[in-house]
Order: sequence, then C-alpha cells, then structure tokens
Amino acid sequence: MHNMTKRRLPIGIQTFRKIREESYYYVDKTAHIQRLIDEGSHFFLSRPRRFGKSLFLDTLKELFEGNEPLFEGLHIHDYWDWQIRYPVVRLSFGKGNFKEAEYLHANVMAQLHTIAEEAGIAPRYDTAPECFSDLIRVLHRQVGQRVAVLIDEYDKPILDALEVPEVARANRDFLRGLYATIKDSDAHVKFTFLTGVSKFSKVHIFSGLNNLIDITLDPDYSAICGYTETDLDTVFAPELPGLDREEIRDWYNGYSWRGQEKVYNPFDILLLFRRHSFDAYWFETGTPTFLIETLFNRRVSSLKLDEMIGSSDLLSTFDVDDIAPEALLFQTGYLTITGEENLGGKSFYRLGYPNREVRQSLNESLLDYLVKDSTRLMANSVQLYRLLEANDFAGMETLFHAFYASIPYDWYTNNDIANFEGYYASVFYSYFAGLGLNITVEDSSSHGRVDMTVHFNDNIYLFEFKVVELASEGAAMAQLQVWTSLFT
Repeated sequence: MHNMTKRRLPIGIQTFRKIREESYYYVDKTAHIQRLIDEGSHFFLSRPRRFGKSLFLDTLKELFEGNEPLFEGLHIHDYWDWQIRYPVVRLSFGKGNFKEAEYLHANVMAQLHTIAEEAGIAPRYDTAPECFSDLIRVLHRQVGQRVAVLIDEYDKPILDALEVPEVARANRDFLRGLYATIKDSDAHVKFTFLTGVSKFSKVHIFSGLNNLIDITLDPDYSAICGYTETDLDTVFAPELPGLDREEIRDWYNGYSWRGQEKVYNPFDILLLFRRHSFDAYWFETGTPTFLIETLFNRRVSSLKLDEMIGSSDLLSTFDVDDIAPEALLFQTGYLTITGEENLGGKSFYRLGYPNREVRQSLNESLLDYLVKDSTRLMANSVQLYRLLEANDFAGMETLFHAFYASIPYDWYTNNDIANFEGYYASVFYSYFAGLGLNITVEDSSSHGRVDMTVHFNDNIYLFEFKVVELASEGAAMAQLQVWTSLFT
C-alpha cells in the first residue's frame, strides 16, 4: 500500500534536491537511469516542453556527484557505487535571447567559466569548443574520474531564432561545433545526455556526434518522462478523491512514444491536483503561433491532423530550412503516435491528438488564426453549442452561413476551389472540435466530399461537405453546401 499522506505538489520545480529534501511528490525515474548506464554512454532524448526533462537531467547530476542521501528509498540506491564521485559539466539553454546574433557564444562562455571557477580551474581559451574540451580534460585529470556531460534544451538557441533564419542557421552551426567536442573528448567522458524538444537531423547538428544513441522512440524508455496510470494510482493516490478518474484520462492521458503504456504531461496533472478543475494547463503555457502559421502556409487542413502518417525518419528530422508539419506537430507534443505498421521493412506511424486538451485547444488556436475576429468567433461557438443542445436545425443552417461569412473575403477570392474547400471545412471542423465535441471525419471519395460525424447528447449528427463551382462574370466562385442529417 502506498503512503496516503499528502505531499507538496512540485509545480515548475526542476531541482531534484529541493523535491527530495522538502517533501514534494516524486515519481521515481531512477530505474531508467540504471538501464541507461548499463546499456551505453552517450544518449539523446527528445520530448515536448514541460515533460520533466530538466528534472531528469538534474537527477543525473546529483547521482554522478554521489549525493547519496537524496536517493534513499529510490530504485537505484542499492545499485550505485557511492564511493565514486564524478565531475559534471552541465549546460542549459533554458534562458537567454538567442535571436541576437553572437549572443549564443557569450552565453556558452559564461556557463563554462562559471563551471571552471567553481572547480578552481582558470579558463585558458576564448573560443567555446576549445574552452569546453579543455574544461573536460582538466576536470578528468583533477578529480581522477571521467566527466558526465549533461546538456539541457540543446536545441533552444535554434528554435528561438526560427523567425530569423540566418541567426538560426548560425546558432545551429555553432552548436554543431560545440557538440562535436564531446565526441572528440571521448577519452575523458564517462556519460553524455542531451535533451531538447526537437530532433535535428544527424547530417546537420549531430554530424560531429554520431555516437549518440537516440532513445526518443525506444519503447523501453517511453515512460522516462511523464506520469503513467500507475503513478497516478500510487504516488498521487492522496490527490485523487473528488476527481473523476475517467475524466482525468480523457483530458490528459495519451502521449505515446511506442511503449506499452501511455503517459500524462506532469504539468497538467499537478495543476489539476492544485485547482481541482479541468483546463488546458499545458497548452496555455506555450503559444503555437509558429506552428499554426506553418500549417496554414502548407495548407494543412485541421480535418487531417488526427490521421497523419509519418516514417521514423520524418518524425526524427527537423531543420531550419526543412520543417515537415508532421515532425513539427509530433516533436512539440500536439500529435502523438496512435499506431504503427511495417511496410516493406520500414516503420510508419499513425499520428493523432493525444487527448481532449490538445484537440480542443489546438482547434481553438487554428480557428483564431483562420477567422481573425475573436468576438464573432466566441459568439458563434456559444451559439453552436446551444443549437446542438436544442436540436435546432434551422438555427444551425443560419449559423453555418455565419461561419462562411466569418472567413476573410480576400482569402477565398485569391484562391482556387480546392484550397477554399479545405479552408472552409477546416473552419467548420474547428468550430466543433474547439468545443471539445466527439467528432470523426471520413473522406468518402476522391472528389472532395467529406463526411463528418458528431456525437452529442445521445445524438449522432452527420455533416457532408461539397464545394460547387458557379460561373459568375467569368470568375470561378465557390458555394459550399452542407447537408445535415440526424440520428437519435
């Protein structure tokens, strides 16, 4: 039986020592650490933001530094040699303005100088790769043990600067040289762990660090970050009374990196336990503007988001000049793996929304971007819900015309019919999905007809879209017809 005493909720706390010394809840991830150390030396992990990556890295730091009291009662305690203390070089790119040219070098040098100063080492070089490799070598000689190198948010200097591509490229090239240093210093390195949100292609950023083992899609490590169902029922058991377990699952569970068990984003769960109400806690901590613009510019309809397919190559590649929507959505946590199949020896993954929070919130954001008039959008959404509750078909028909009217006029006068259809259907679908309604979408033919089914209040509503071309003054105009039928 797990301890039923309530503890403090570690919201936003990434410091392992603080969590252990100040009686916060802690989900023991040290069995994963033991497996990593048994299996190899150099690892890479990609997970979306606020998934506990920084806390995991901090746990590694405390372990290598041999701070035994913090690990009392945890899995790894009896398997670790506490007599040995390893030097640790930990870099984090969590803060700073990386859109500024030249800032990244100054940031890295400041971090390296701080580590050197704490170890009583006088830095001898003005360039980051040389300073980094010298620090690793001298620490090894000084302590008599090889160095653990931990890098947190390794990709943030690139991601932050994506809107300034020349700075993003310069940051990428700088980091490639910096990370190549780790492989070059292999004789002095005990263990390496790099973590971030995205997986940049090996050709670019990791070309100099090709001995990294990528555990992002390794089923053995699928729960290395995040909380499992078991964690909720054991560690957090004291927090569950008064909350509907099925509703927690529907709202927040569902992230999958090919393991048997799906996981929850810790941030959502901790905020739910604090506030006792369901909300889009994780989604609201980041603005997916860049993502929404990419989807819009690539003409990715919101109807297609819940049924995307990507190969492992596609999902694990990302670069400044080559951003596949599938990779972007998957790596940032807006889509997750819902199934996989092997075709001719190659793995393909089906992608879909992990849970209600993301499905609802992402569609609200898409709608904001597509409609541009937030007052009208809110009024339409509220009215849609009320009309569905009342089964008012005449009212719905009028409202669907209002959806059509809410699309900026210049959008569809400058576009072809096919694009208009996808755009309109996206607006239509996102109105429903943004309300958190249960929807399924089906392409019924190759001729642009789409069926959408909505389950609500024990009713099933069928919507069918078809764009009809009308000739008017020599210009192609589009009229969208929506047929609706109701099954009760």
